[in-house]
Amino acid sequence: MKEMDIGQVARWSGLPVSTLRYYEEKGLIRSIGRNGMRRVFSDEVLSRLSLIALGREAGFSLEEIGAIFVGGARPVIDRERLREKAEELDRSIRRLSAIRDSLRHAAECPAPDHLACPKFQRLMNVAIRTTSRGRAEKPRKAPRQSRGRGPGSEAPAT
Repeated sequence: MKEMDIGQVARWSGLPVSTLRYYEEKGLIRSIGRNGMRRVFSDEVLSRLSLIALGREAGFSLEEIGAIFVGGARPVIDRERLREKAEELDRSIRRLSAIRDSLRHAAECPAPDHLACPKFQRLMNVAIRTTSRGRAEKPRKAPRQSRGRGPGSEAPAT
């Protein structure tokens, strides 16, 4: 087993030392000691960091990633959760592809005004019903206009 100080791990992984300290605080990685004032890690930390990076790229939270390291050195990966995440990514890809295609259409659309283009209007309608995560939101009611009556009422901004 080769030992690496925190600076070497940071250079290999491309992560700032502060992130490595944070990951250690969260229990995602573990130092095996110190060399003077510097934390020292076994070379197995590199596989953990690779697995953490893969999980982050797939959209898993640090808490979800941490759950695979509970109880031992070997990660225990929930295959059903991987399937669910893959489905979630598929939904995001379909949504983003549709948005991309609509934007390309709008860029090339011969309509004199984007608002006159039916495809662009559909894109706007989808956008207003969708959050950045791709889940539908309930339509929100417009805020009521204050009439200046009672405490705390303010005139609407113009």
